[in-house]
Amino acid sequence: MREDDAFRAATMYYLQDQTMDVIARTLGVSRSTVSRMIKSARESGMVRISLRPPSRSGANLGHRLAATFGIKAHVVPVRESATEIHRLEQVAMVAARLMSEWFSSDMVLGVAWGNTVAAISRHLTPTPTRGSAVVQLNGSANTSASGVTYASGLITTIASAFDATMYHFPVPAFFDYAETKHMMWREQSIKRVLDVQHRADIALFGVGAISAEVPSHVYSSGYLDDAEIAALTADQVVGDVCTVFLREDGSYRDIAINSRASGPSPRELRAIKRRVCVVVGDRKVPAVLGALRARVATDLIIDETTASRLLELARTAGEGAPPRRAPAVAG
Repeated sequence: MREDDAFRAATMYYLQDQTMDVIARTLGVSRSTVSRMIKSARESGMVRISLRPPSRSGANLGHRLAATFGIKAHVVPVRESATEIHRLEQVAMVAARLMSEWFSSDMVLGVAWGNTVAAISRHLTPTPTRGSAVVQLNGSANTSASGVTYASGLITTIASAFDATMYHFPVPAFFDYAETKHMMWREQSIKRVLDVQHRADIALFGVGAISAEVPSHVYSSGYLDDAEIAALTADQVVGDVCTVFLREDGSYRDIAINSRASGPSPRELRAIKRRVCVVVGDRKVPAVLGALRARVATDLIIDETTASRLLELARTAGEGAPPRRAPAVAG
């Protein structure tokens, strides 16, 4: 048995989370041979295994988030030195597992496209359901590209994992005119998708931010021009949920571009019983605070580092004090 083969098998098993069957097919050997390779790697000292006790800080952060925002928080332990991309993958794996537990037969799952949800989709394991559906919550076309391939591929991947019926939402992310949106919402083909959205039992979404280390798709893929981004910045917008923009205080109604957005508003999201927000990234913290103040989430899946920053900002901002602007949750 060559040492290089043992190293490659161990790398795929321990670092890439591949199954022995996949490793066997990749290396062109039997499953039992892969098992011997991995055992050899451990015995030779090539692999060193360490156990980390349960994170007390993670549990504490979860309790504090729940008490502060009235949500159920799922805090994912991560190494302090981990990059944001690695943190995203760790959180995405946990989110994928939880979604497989929460979503079952005869349910409707609403999905808002984005980099975070795309990461979750890559970690879903096949969990067949019956009579279920996955529906796209926000349009994806923009002025420089259709965006359909990206969003459709994401919805298809998630629907396939659950053996569910899929419903795409063939409209722009942002209409040029609010009047066009109102007219489109009257079309029977669009009303059919909107009806499925309104029947959603679970919503799955991330939080976008202009300055995130891992750029949010809506800000990096031609959905907004420079003038629109400048206007959002001037209006103290910190990010978006389902391509609906909001401020740190949770307000969103008077942000002009929202009248042209195809995604559900925080008020519309709140009609869905379980609303799962998944977030990673220090620079997204103001946007997450705004989203939680707008009460868009019932469940927050977040890494320890981002959770700590969120609580720090909430404390600094005086969580519980009246917001500067009329709150989005009114009415």
